[in-house]
Amino acid sequence: MNALDPDPGTWLLDRIDAHEKTLTSQIEQAHAQIEELTGRLRELDQDLDHLRITRKTLLVLATAPDPAPPPPPTPMVPDHPAYQQILTLMIGTGQPTRARDLCLALDLPLERKNIENTRAKLKRLVSLGVLVEIEPGLFAQPRP
Repeated sequence: MNALDPDPGTWLLDRIDAHEKTLTSQIEQAHAQIEELTGRLRELDQDLDHLRITRKTLLVLATAPDPAPPPPPTPMVPDHPAYQQILTLMIGTGQPTRARDLCLALDLPLERKNIENTRAKLKRLVSLGVLVEIEPGLFAQPRP
């Protein structure tokens, strides 16, 4: 054997070391890929769970009966007796009424100030939601 020729045992050990380094590098890369894929798999599982929950919620909502709407608030009628008299007459007739006709029914003189005061009270009842103005100057009870 020549002094320049490498020792066959050393040569084989060097080859084994090189191969071991290559395999170790590949293993580290594979572990990194596994960690990345495991993280991605967790994200996909979570997204799938969210979709399943959404589907389940939508199916429950689709089969559930619609909740009843809350009842409309009861309008507050002013305490003044004139408002009570107007409402009593409106309920009694059950027909749309004008301020002039209410003045007659209330035995008020058909003077401009009485008609205008009655119209103002009717407009206030409209603004409170107690009555509706179905056309200018014609007032009625709201329909349910």
